[in-house]
Amino acid sequence: MDEAQFDRFYTGSFTRLVGQVYAMCGNLAEAQDCVQEAFIRAWDHRSKLDQAHSPEAWVRTTAYRLAVSRWRRATRALRPPDRALQQPRPVAEPGVERVALAKALAQLPEAQRRAIVLHHLCDLSVNEIAAEVGSPAGTVKARLSRGRQALASLLSTDLEARHA
Repeated sequence: MDEAQFDRFYTGSFTRLVGQVYAMCGNLAEAQDCVQEAFIRAWDHRSKLDQAHSPEAWVRTTAYRLAVSRWRRATRALRPPDRALQQPRPVAEPGVERVALAKALAQLPEAQRRAIVLHHLCDLSVNEIAAEVGSPAGTVKARLSRGRQALASLLSTDLEARHA
């Protein structure tokens, strides 16, 4: 397609294409911009465009794709920013009870601490804990019992020390 043919093509189809894209995207200014951009791209490809292969369909498709891309960009701009790019939020300090519990758990033997955490924080049954740690269920029960007694003692001592 030479320059004169392209000019005739542009003049004869611009308004029709704007109307078609407007009907698809619902925004007249956006439709005009997208059709204009599609014609700019068609100008760059005018040697490949010929009347036999429906250049109007090529421009319409390109304009529609541009409108969709702009719409996607606009909706992405309205979404809240990615959390990874946001400023970190201040983390609330743990409460006194949480600090006391963590301190008391740290004083327990590892096997008792693990049994207590798996049972009370992870909601695992005695049999599930036994399977996970590779110990008999009776051993897990003993660790839970001893761990609870030790925690009760450590936490009550810690509370008495704070209130004295």
